[in-house]
Amino acid sequence: MSNSRFEELEVWKKAHQLTLDIYRLTEQFPSKEQYRVNSQLCRASSSICANIVEGNARGSYKDYLRFLYIARGSLEETRYFILLSKDLNYLTEIQYNNLNQQIIIISKMLNGMIKGLIEKYSKADIR
Repeated sequence: MSNSRFEELEVWKKAHQLTLDIYRLTEQFPSKEQYRVNSQLCRASSSICANIVEGNARGSYKDYLRFLYIARGSLEETRYFILLSKDLNYLTEIQYNNLNQQIIIISKMLNGMIKGLIEKYSKADIR
């Protein structure tokens, strides 16, 4: 439950850019990875954005918070898959570092949103 359209949320903008970057980079992964790491990485990254959008559209802060937690889980899943991709030599160290820096920023933003919602609505027992 938010007063903003999801497109106006800075965290969504950053998560969307991360997803776009991942989709572009995975186009260069080996074809054998199309249904393995490539697919998992694209799904995990797009899930971050989708859960921010869904939570933002919900009618309660409790639901919004729940979807932000799910988005945070998808972000951590994405973090793992970019590490795996680097270790499999599908991403260069520079590409990995770039994506990881984006993830760190998004993580801080999501944690800030979660903390803010908890503090603002803790009396409403939203946990």
